[in-house]
Amino acid sequence: MKKLIYFIEYIIIYILFIIFRIIGYKNSSNLGFLIGKIFGPVFRSKSIIVENLKKANISFKKNNYEIAKNVLGNYGRIFAEYPHLKNFRNNNLNKFITIDGKENLEKIKRDNKRAVFVSGHFNNFELMAMQIEKAGIDLAAIYRPLNNMFLNEIMEKIRKEQICKKQIKKGRSGTRQLIECLKKGSSIALMIDQRVREGSKVKFFGNLATTTTIPAQLIKKYKCELVPIYIERYNNYYFKMHVSKPIAVGSKKSVEDISSFLNKVLEKMIIKNPDQWIWTHDRWKK
Repeated sequence: MKKLIYFIEYIIIYILFIIFRIIGYKNSSNLGFLIGKIFGPVFRSKSIIVENLKKANISFKKNNYEIAKNVLGNYGRIFAEYPHLKNFRNNNLNKFITIDGKENLEKIKRDNKRAVFVSGHFNNFELMAMQIEKAGIDLAAIYRPLNNMFLNEIMEKIRKEQICKKQIKKGRSGTRQLIECLKKGSSIALMIDQRVREGSKVKFFGNLATTTTIPAQLIKKYKCELVPIYIERYNNYYFKMHVSKPIAVGSKKSVEDISSFLNKVLEKMIIKNPDQWIWTHDRWKK
């Protein structure tokens, strides 16, 4: 029965992707926003978003319910923009994305240094790994396969062909592959904003959250440079990607200290545009 449901989902999304390609990037993004706001609550509970916003205990300019609506709308935009990633890759949509800190990418490439790029699920987050690879940096990225095996086949193809060639499945074997990539000189990109099964309890917006320690361990062991990256959306269709200067983390810093620092970096990114982060994940689940 589940397989049948997955297949029906696949057919619906396949048809929508065809429609998105036909109507163009801007119209797709607008339609996706409407789909997200209308149908988003069916798949992602608005109450979970509001509850997480309360847990964060931050005073935002917008109220929690308005942020929740925009979060779901942003989900829709990301979904509708997937068929257009190819045009971002081949530069046809270059005018819609700028990079603040491009010189930092150029320096990493020029100096042939290994870097650990860290970020969270902001806006069309796939664009970040794409832009790093387009800058000529040898990059490996971790991803979580979709439960829907039919859709996952499409998404893996998109990720490998249009986002980043070295795609590594999340998990213990994936971590080993990631280490091998580092040893061979590749940089890596990690999303550090989700709850993990194995990690350390580190404060995130004032509440303890199980946090991945993989970035901290890799930075310490392989003496990689740490590079926080972030992407924000403005005027609905435009993106600005921010690439921080590489941070040299001292060997005396503990894994817990580095993980705590990374959570604080993430908090600053989220506070800047709270409705552009994915609040649906149960980040503080015990």
